[in-house]
Amino acid sequence: MAVSSDEEFTRFVAARLPALRRLAYHLCGDMHQADDLIQEAVTKLFVRWPLRDVGNLDGYLRTMLVRTFIDERRRGWWRIRLFAHPGDDSLPGVVPASGDAFPIADRTDLQAALARLPRRQQAVLVLRFLYDQPIDVVATMLGCSSGTVKSQTARGLAAMRTLIGDPPAGTGPVGAGSAGTGSAGTGSAGAGSGGTGSVGTGSAGTGSVDAVRGALR
Repeated sequence: MAVSSDEEFTRFVAARLPALRRLAYHLCGDMHQADDLIQEAVTKLFVRWPLRDVGNLDGYLRTMLVRTFIDERRRGWWRIRLFAHPGDDSLPGVVPASGDAFPIADRTDLQAALARLPRRQQAVLVLRFLYDQPIDVVATMLGCSSGTVKSQTARGLAAMRTLIGDPPAGTGPVGAGSAGTGSAGTGSAGAGSGGTGSVGTGSAGTGSVDAVRGALR
């Protein structure tokens, strides 16, 4: 018996729900709101489903999820909780990292710092350091240029350093005074600003990058 389009859609979404819930939770920090995010993203996919005009349906669904998070204006109930490891009953498929990279107090400080960042910077840090997505993929998901992703990474890391009181090696925070200029957009962390590596490769200020990556794991 032929499988209907609706049945195909249901199977497609059901197979991806665990991964979608993980991503949504890491973005907003609340399972109920994560389910709302997924519902909106799935609805957008359902509208396009009969046309099948999307080459990468998985990528499209993740992109809709991230953009819905960024576009959401009801800021009050969005809270990133990247360092908490909810139980299997609340978030299937999440396995805590073996050994915490930082003490609980530090992880809590990082969580609070991330929650205070602009939403685009939050999404960039989550996608870059938790999901290891390359710059061009993040740019596509956010609908911006690669230079914007690099500058948002530099600004986000610099802001977190300020918020958690982690002074960088060198003369200033990553991207300080340069994140809004061409230097961050082209991959430089800002000459003389504490990061000699490329933001795109995640080496701009290894202290902050390692801190973020370790805590997100």
